[in-house]
Amino acid sequence: MKFDLDTAWKDTTRLLRDGFGLLAVIAGVFYFLPYFAAVLWIPGLAELSSGQIDPSSAAMEARMNELLAGYWWALLLLFLLQSIGFLAMLALLRRRAKPTVAEALQIGAKSVGTYLVASLLAGFAIVLLLLVLVSIPAAIGLSVAVVIGAMLATVGAIYLFTKLSIVSPVIAVEGELSPIRSLGRAWSLTKGNSLRIFFFYFLLFIAYLVISTIVSMLISLVFALGGTEIQLFGQAFNSALVNALAAILFTCVLASVHAQLTRLRERGEDRAGTAAS
Repeated sequence: MKFDLDTAWKDTTRLLRDGFGLLAVIAGVFYFLPYFAAVLWIPGLAELSSGQIDPSSAAMEARMNELLAGYWWALLLLFLLQSIGFLAMLALLRRRAKPTVAEALQIGAKSVGTYLVASLLAGFAIVLLLLVLVSIPAAIGLSVAVVIGAMLATVGAIYLFTKLSIVSPVIAVEGELSPIRSLGRAWSLTKGNSLRIFFFYFLLFIAYLVISTIVSMLISLVFALGGTEIQLFGQAFNSALVNALAAILFTCVLASVHAQLTRLRERGEDRAGTAAS
């Protein structure tokens, strides 16, 4: 059986409708407030979060190096806080035991280390892919190989992202605390459905991009009527709000994808067992 985009969308909207209140509270505490404070406090983060700097420019690279050199600990703390909230929201939505908010937060805190290591391993795989297909040919001076390698690396990175995208619900919902086994489980669940899952993510991303852009423009117009400090406050508020809403949507999307893939796997195993008997 194949992954169904319509079912995934219906499951996502149902999760959003039924759990938005609790999700909004957790996202507000673990996403909105920390990110709002970080944008106001860390120099240069506001420009990066609002897309004011060209991602491919030297200025972007210089700004990223400055942030990592001076505020790496704050960015790591921000990542850990948001990861705990993210895992807690997943547990709250899909755990069969139906945990309370406090229990879901405990699950998030307990599994954040696994999620961090799994994310680093997935990121390392993508970096290694770029190194082999792009950096090495570029160092040798093979320009044609660099172009071809860049295209292959892009496709490979998207493929790896899709295959490993549900590692977070594997950790938070299924309770898998081994980074290696959680990555293997995510890879196994998405087998045979990677293309359909990618198109589902892609369509949602386009819709989210359009809606978030419109909302950001409206908020920016309101705060643009004030002075410089008001505009900075509005920029931080806008970035934090979009960040929190994206976290809620992303959580429901991954929870619905994981749930459907798990159902498909269980049905396949039941059929195989019936046929064997």
